[in-house]
Amino acid sequence: MKRRSLFEASFGATLAAATPPGMEPIDYGRSFLQGKWAENRVRFWVESRTRIIGPEVIDYYQCASCKSENTFAPKELFHKENYDFLPVFGPEDGVIFRRKAWLNSDYRQVRKSAEMWEGQTYKLVKPRGARLLRSNREIREATHAGVPIVAQTELADPSTGLRAIIEFPVKTMNIHDTRDLYQVDSGPVVFPDLSRRYPRPAESLRLAFVAFNAPGFADFVIEAPTPIPEGARVHHYSKLESFPAVNRLFACR
Repeated sequence: MKRRSLFEASFGATLAAATPPGMEPIDYGRSFLQGKWAENRVRFWVESRTRIIGPEVIDYYQCASCKSENTFAPKELFHKENYDFLPVFGPEDGVIFRRKAWLNSDYRQVRKSAEMWEGQTYKLVKPRGARLLRSNREIREATHAGVPIVAQTELADPSTGLRAIIEFPVKTMNIHDTRDLYQVDSGPVVFPDLSRRYPRPAESLRLAFVAFNAPGFADFVIEAPTPIPEGARVHHYSKLESFPAVNRLFACR
């Protein structure tokens, strides 16, 4: 029998004290949402989860981006004037992002989830094991071991009393062994504006990339209208924000 390393043996550690109830990491390699519409039971790969905690707790699932298409057409499957298409699903409301080559007015649409492929079926898988990484050394070891790493970034706004937990797989991890440093750089994720209470919480959602290299803060670059040469504007990741945060990293298998 192959002898297990100390790193592998530690996967059984409990997460009860490390993560909020009901917010254990999911397996982002095997988790999907599927539409209920008989004309197209589309399946989307889940890329991030954002939980907004206020008067109620609401989970939003951001799915992988695709391109605008003529679904099931005999030929010419992509739209001629193509655009990025990215859906976010919530229990009541969702968001559809359509990013065209120009600053299109229909870029972001909040819709009832029941109107998006007649609602969704959750096909979420938990990892076989997960371990909270409690130090830079453990983060570096997990990175070198080649195991999937899932991050949770928790934000709060005292002025509104709103909190959020953004969970995502770490797609890019920077490591400096001799200086005992790491830096997460991943996205897109669903970033919620917690500075005010929206009539529909889904209206607060934006797309962003997130970076952090310490437990207590997170930097975001948020997609926003952005000027380019010759006076034009496009949607681009350009709005920089930094927030106090609680960052957690989990090694999963």
